[in-house]
Amino acid sequence: MNPFVGVSKKSVPELLDLIAKLASEPSYYFLRWTHEVSKDWKIEPTETDFPMIEGQMFNKKCELRWKQKRKDSYEVLLLSVAGEYSDFASVGEDWQTQERDAHLYSSTETRFPKGFPSKKLDIAQRYFIDKKTATVHFVALTVKK
Repeated sequence: MNPFVGVSKKSVPELLDLIAKLASEPSYYFLRWTHEVSKDWKIEPTETDFPMIEGQMFNKKCELRWKQKRKDSYEVLLLSVAGEYSDFASVGEDWQTQERDAHLYSSTETRFPKGFPSKKLDIAQRYFIDKKTATVHFVALTVKK
């Protein structure tokens, strides 16, 4: 594993291309609008889903997060164990990762919006830890082995 944390700015077409490039089986998508969240985590976003406030895609290799900055511009964060990506500016210098179990709330939990997936998803958490300070800076979702 070669941990990498990077940031970039993307237009909607560039973001959709990046999502398609980084997707692997299984990949999950969680999209947020002002009035709802995505109902099916297995459906990849399309151009008609934009504009959205923010979203994320995660799989075994990476988690990609995006947040709207302008109508057609998004700030993107990549948390990866597959090495560097040239079109991202590196954040930090030396990362280590640690995987831990993740626990999903029941789909009937009233504190959260409707649309959480069933508990049959095999999800874990990946901690991105700065080697120099031993500080956890990011917690990414990932798919268990």
